[in-house]
Amino acid sequence: MARAWRLRVNDEALAFVDRLQGQVVQHLASDVGDFVLRRADGLFAYQLAVAVDDEFQAISDVVRGADLLTFTPRQIWLQRCLAYATPRYAHLPVASNAAGEKLSKQTLAPALAREQAGPTLLRALAFLGQAVPAELAPAPPAEIWAWAHAHWSFDAIPRRSSIPLATLP
Repeated sequence: MARAWRLRVNDEALAFVDRLQGQVVQHLASDVGDFVLRRADGLFAYQLAVAVDDEFQAISDVVRGADLLTFTPRQIWLQRCLAYATPRYAHLPVASNAAGEKLSKQTLAPALAREQAGPTLLRALAFLGQAVPAELAPAPPAEIWAWAHAHWSFDAIPRRSSIPLATLP
């Protein structure tokens, strides 16, 4: 009978500073417990896959949604166990619906319309706190991307884990 492989953890406080969400502390033993590295079906678990992949690619900075913030201490534990470097982390706020749930297929969020790429991109930049000038409204996506690349402000990103999409213009 196949068994999952788990990594034993201790109960020390594992802490790191997320560039957007601030100080994060998790006691792996009591908050999570020993966690799976290889599933019973033989597939390697997400935590191990991303830790190895980040090291293999020499990733220095990880930027992803705040919905993945609670998984990061497990990845840092793995990195320490494997003597890997720990990248810097920044967890962006996720868009949420009126019930506070992350927008996704699971919460029946509508698909993005390809023909609305420009307006959707402008809305995403505004969501991330970027001061998009009104004159970019009719611009094609390539021009919007060029503006975003030239004017990006990490400091303008809201320091929140989620933002209700209904609150955006």
